Amino acid sequence: MNEIKIFVPATIANVSCGFDVLGLCLDTVGDEMTIRKTSQKGITISKIIGQDLPLDPTKNVAGVAALALLEKVDIDYGFDIEILKNIKLGSGIGSSAASAAGAVFGINEILGKPFSLEALIPFAMAGEKLASGTAHADNVAPALLGGFTLVRSYQPLDVIKIHTPKELYATVIHPQIEIKTRDARSVVKKQISLETAVKQLGNLGGLISGLYTENYELISNSLHDELVEPYRSILIPEFETIKKASSENGALGSGISGSGPSIFALSKGIENAKKVALGMKEVYRNTGIDFDIHVSKINELGIKVLAFK
Repeated sequence: MNEIKIFVPATIANVSCGFDVLGLCLDTVGDEMTIRKTSQKGITISKIIGQDLPLDPTKNVAGVAALALLEKVDIDYGFDIEILKNIKLGSGIGSSAASAAGAVFGINEILGKPFSLEALIPFAMAGEKLASGTAHADNVAPALLGGFTLVRSYQPLDVIKIHTPKELYATVIHPQIEIKTRDARSVVKKQISLETAVKQLGNLGGLISGLYTENYELISNSLHDELVEPYRSILIPEFETIKKASSENGALGSGISGSGPSIFALSKGIENAKKVALGMKEVYRNTGIDFDIHVSKINELGIKVLAFK
């Protein structure tokens, strides 16, 4: 294989009660990347369409992730990367993670898969560190592995893929404002009370149990965030109104997608997910803020190969 074209999906991180450890993979929105062998060693980024991003691989998350991988292999050639960015920057649905995860996935495929998907996660995390200052895995892990993923531990890294209920769908509204991950992290409290920690741990355990048992009532009861939503939500216009509209239209629960400004809702069945989308649209039609809406099943496969040669 000398060249590969891939679809790299958007992701939802945190999923309310799993700050920095829980994420899920979407299916209907994502980037496309083309990666090809070059005779020159190292990484080049020849083209980026859709977003204004640096072509210098040391200043681009895809390049940084790819270079981290190349440090672990002994080859006498390099790779060129082209990116069609459909995931907007600062959207809260894993734009930087898609670039980082896609780069290492594509290179690994061309190399003949010397690394498992789990082993690619640390390389992709190097790109996330460039983007946000923190090497977190809650977006890159579901992009690479698909479905729901839980980061059980960062030191040492231990990522677990979680069962996805068959009828679970996500609805995401992306207001066309940008919230940088660094800024969103700055409003989060560094210390929490024991009472808050106990509530959050209960919800995280309940959500994971609900996913494995396909208990939608338990999933609904567990989709609450005690840690970051109270502080980050003030950065998102009409956040509480969106949550109320989602609930009234049948959502199991809703919250901030990643660092925002996107807001996600989970629903049982696609019809409920579509109703939630209509409710979200009604709220934002009166704000004067442009927005995108995505309705998606949970993508259990992660990155998809579109073509290769």
